[in-house]
Amino acid sequence: MPMKKLTTLLVATILFVAVSCNNSGQDVNTVAADNQEAILEYKDFGPEIFVFDMEEYTLQNKSYRHALWTGTTLQLSLMSLEKGEDIGAEIHHNIEQFIRVESGKGVVMLGDSEDNMDYRVEMEDDMAVIIPAGKWHNIVNTGDEPLKLYSIYGPAEHPHGTVHKTHEEGMEAHHHHHH
Repeated sequence: MPMKKLTTLLVATILFVAVSCNNSGQDVNTVAADNQEAILEYKDFGPEIFVFDMEEYTLQNKSYRHALWTGTTLQLSLMSLEKGEDIGAEIHHNIEQFIRVESGKGVVMLGDSEDNMDYRVEMEDDMAVIIPAGKWHNIVNTGDEPLKLYSIYGPAEHPHGTVHKTHEEGMEAHHHHHH
């Protein structure tokens, strides 16, 4: 197929999809990040439809924790841990968690008690861990650069719109949230 026809077909398809989405009656949040200079809006986009570049949002996140999307049964949080920083030993009794590392190096520790997190795995770019409900866990940044990761909770763990700029803010909120 000649390039001009292919381009015309591609543009027509994109317009059709865009018009179809906009006419669906649903609110759609679309945030494009086509280059490194893209200015990303950091807020909690839930519970509306949200289409975005997961990698760019995770890599550009500078907050210790930022809830990017919170719904009724799922939450997406971005995290950036500084060198040597950890999330702190924690357990979610009724929440399952998926964590994926986008960049950096760290160690995830899991176990049946806070004093016995003997399951340890080195984590790096593109690795993920699923943490079943009721498992103690912690993640430590063992590299020299920030550890950039995202976490999906089911159901949501943090209040809608949660932003903790620093580890200290996160620990303070975690203390009030769980006690």
